[in-house]
Amino acid sequence: MTGGLTHLNAKGEAHIVDIGDKAVTRRRAVAQARLVGQPETIATIMAGGLKKGDALAVARIAGIMAAKKTSELIPLCHAIALTKVSVEIAEHGEDAIVIMATAETTGQTGVEMEALVAASTTALTLYDMAKAIDRAMVVTDICLMEKSGGKSGDFVRA
Repeated sequence: MTGGLTHLNAKGEAHIVDIGDKAVTRRRAVAQARLVGQPETIATIMAGGLKKGDALAVARIAGIMAAKKTSELIPLCHAIALTKVSVEIAEHGEDAIVIMATAETTGQTGVEMEALVAASTTALTLYDMAKAIDRAMVVTDICLMEKSGGKSGDFVRA
């Protein structure tokens, strides 16, 4: 291991981490993303008034699908048998939408990346569906909010 980074070997070369000896535990991660836009845009998205259809339903499904495909998108992630993925979408003030994505598994490695990919893909899908009315929207604050399970223990963002 180089400098504590588990995806690098002693020579500094990238490799997938061997999880064969890790204990099987219940693991959970929650990630967030925010979509900031004009108040009229946020209201239109939340009211289901976009010409492309029900943006909230489409974005929620996109987030769930993305979590399932994380190992195909992030090169050194293990393919994980997810036991649960949920995506919550809520208005936050007049000019933002907050996405909270939860991923769970019982396995030998965590689900932080699956939750992060789900949250960001949900936000990007909302952007895609509303860009015709507001190209200045910003996807921001993509972060891990909490995780539990595994050798490294629990994490909760302050």
